Amino acid sequence: MAAAAKLTRSFSRQLSSGAARVWRQLSLEPHTPRRGAAAATGAVAAAAGPTRFGLARQSSLDPTPAPDAAVLAMPENLDATMRLLYAACQGDAGGVEELLREGVDVDSIDFDGRTALHIAACEGRGEVVRLLLGWKANINARDRWGSTPAADAKHYGHFEVYNLLRARGAKLPKTKKTPMAVSNPKEVPEYELNPLELEFRRGEEVTKGYYVAKWYGSKVFVKILDKDSFSDGDSIDAFKHELTLLEKARHPNLVQFVGAVTQNVPLMIVSEYHQKGDLASYLEIKGRLQSYKAIRFALDIARGLNYLHECKPEPIIHGDLSPKNIVRDDEGKLKVAGFGSLDLTKVSQDKLQMVQPVSNFESVYIAPEMYRNEAFDRSVDTFAFGLILYEMIEGSPAFHPKPQEEAAKMICSEGLRPLFKNKSKSYPEGVKELIQECWDPTPSGRPTFSDIIVRLNKISASCSKQTRWRDNFKLPWKQAVHK
Repeated sequence: MAAAAKLTRSFSRQLSSGAARVWRQLSLEPHTPRRGAAAATGAVAAAAGPTRFGLARQSSLDPTPAPDAAVLAMPENLDATMRLLYAACQGDAGGVEELLREGVDVDSIDFDGRTALHIAACEGRGEVVRLLLGWKANINARDRWGSTPAADAKHYGHFEVYNLLRARGAKLPKTKKTPMAVSNPKEVPEYELNPLELEFRRGEEVTKGYYVAKWYGSKVFVKILDKDSFSDGDSIDAFKHELTLLEKARHPNLVQFVGAVTQNVPLMIVSEYHQKGDLASYLEIKGRLQSYKAIRFALDIARGLNYLHECKPEPIIHGDLSPKNIVRDDEGKLKVAGFGSLDLTKVSQDKLQMVQPVSNFESVYIAPEMYRNEAFDRSVDTFAFGLILYEMIEGSPAFHPKPQEEAAKMICSEGLRPLFKNKSKSYPEGVKELIQECWDPTPSGRPTFSDIIVRLNKISASCSKQTRWRDNFKLPWKQAVHK
């Protein structure tokens, strides 16, 4: 319950427009520069405008060196939040009070989650600290790295301020080491998130598994690794592996990686959330799709997988592709999710194998070689893709209504393939042949996704021509009715 309370804690704070813009960039770009890199790219940093308060000692957990007090000067065009932080830094209690009376939020923050109380505590401005506490400033506010004003005051040797904060009830953050904790703050990954920025549903017990949370007002998908797994080296290695792949992969048809929590307990991976749900739910409601939509969806899936398979220096094999691991975005396009979640080991230049053999397969989309716990290559994703394309056109999974475990056995052990039940016109020319090649029992007989995309583009163009012909050509009596 205590862990859930920490995770569900919300902040009353105001983001400056510059800070909000950079947070959005951080969530979408793979290599957003941090403080040192931003300073090195002078022209770019100047164009972006002020995004953090860099005129005082920084967080006790921030590796940025404290600036030389002699070079501190009032910057131009500061917004209200930055003016408040600057006044707190300078010990200007009158200026701080004036801004607060004008309506500036006492707990407003900069890019790094630093409040005026953080800044005043770092600089040892006791009068400002008392004033801010009188205005009900959050005494236990945490910055981007999890540091509080009391921790910062103690770190910089301002014990009068530290004792004042402690007397008013300030708590020092407890440090919990994780298997991925770094000893040098400079080694903290760029993607690291403060877990207190994630707001879970009130009353929800957050332990392990998958959750939907809010991050700066937007819904995100959170995968949590429970601390019981910390002693399991395989679980930690699998977590690191998944994190590495997610950070690396950026494509419009892949679910985007937002960030991760690796320096606090519990470990988390945060990614995009799409409220329209997954393809499995969509097919359950819609049933059989019209051919043009099935081809468009197939292209979305193929493009995402082609990107994964063409990653350098080594391809990323999904290995667990199914409609449940494909989501729909707000525009109705498909994005592949769940890649990197399997624990695989490399056995040769282009072959992988499951680290732990699986004895019970409950997915009909598994390739025969994986079913037999043999070494496999990227063509296992092609096999699953063929079954998904079949399902989109037929409206039901292979061998439905048999349980998926039984259907997987029929496909992988007995070599059976589902029948094409729908009328031929439901299958545009070339689609049946493509599906049959995708689920070929021999991995080398399956096409690559670059080849699949070329073929689907041709099929899609043919479908578009037929659709336009039907829309534009009307028989005379139908035209009369239309008029």
